[in-house]
Amino acid sequence: MTLRRVLDGEPGRAEAIAALRRGGIVAIPTDTVYGIGVALDTPGGIERLFAAKSRPPDKAIALLVADVEQATELGELTPAARALAAAFWPGGLTLVVPRRTDRPLPAALTGGELAPGAIPTIGLRVPNHDAPRALARAIGPLPTTSANRSGEPEARDADEIERLLGGAIDLVLDGGPAAGGPASTVVDVTSAELRILRAGAISPEGISRCLASAGLPGVPR
Repeated sequence: MTLRRVLDGEPGRAEAIAALRRGGIVAIPTDTVYGIGVALDTPGGIERLFAAKSRPPDKAIALLVADVEQATELGELTPAARALAAAFWPGGLTLVVPRRTDRPLPAALTGGELAPGAIPTIGLRVPNHDAPRALARAIGPLPTTSANRSGEPEARDADEIERLLGGAIDLVLDGGPAAGGPASTVVDVTSAELRILRAGAISPEGISRCLASAGLPGVPR
């Protein structure tokens, strides 16, 4: 099957939404690098994302969401999470929060639903780019991972995506060259003591200032 490429914009996003609803994998521009995403309720969709990247299945995949309200459909936002979301969403911040126990999720995403050993947390981000937010509004939270083979540099544009992943995905929403820059900062806010799991676009100092202004403990030094 020939990989379809469409320009980012209202018609292209409509095609991307249709492809996701059919169960396809779509490459999506974001505020940092391109990602590849799939509809959350696609049977076997998470497994296809792992296979497309040759990614080990024990590595977590974050979900891109349209806004804070959509984030609360999957995760329990603690006071610290809400303060950080208000300050840095949309933007380069992924929040790891407790997952809601009343929302079933694919076993491949959680390590076995809510069975013993299942992952009790979930990573959520509102990107500072209209395209993924529009798709998430239409489809729901999107499991998304960077558009590359595991361990290799991220694809910078549609040509590289086609070269690296063309046989494994269904459509590229072409938004031009990726903006690049640091990846999102990943912050675990599941307990009273916050942890930065990955340094990135948002500095620890910025996170601590935000929390201090909300009367909450900052990041331990």
